[in-house]
Amino acid sequence: MLSDWELWACANQVLKTHGENAPLHVAEQIGALALAQDEAGIATWKAIAKRVAELMGKDRPTGLQ
Repeated sequence: MLSDWELWACANQVLKTHGENAPLHVAEQIGALALAQDEAGIATWKAIAKRVAELMGKDRPTGLQ
């Protein structure tokens, strides 16, 4: 598993590269890894997905966006 810093760096890069489509890109990656039965890869991309959501402001409580 990547370090917390590396996960944030990956999330930031995904967001910079894919913009508003970042969640779709992450979902596609997780889907491909699920088909390959790569549990470690799935866990890594789920951790990245959480950080992408936070960077996009989708994990904030209502009213703080």
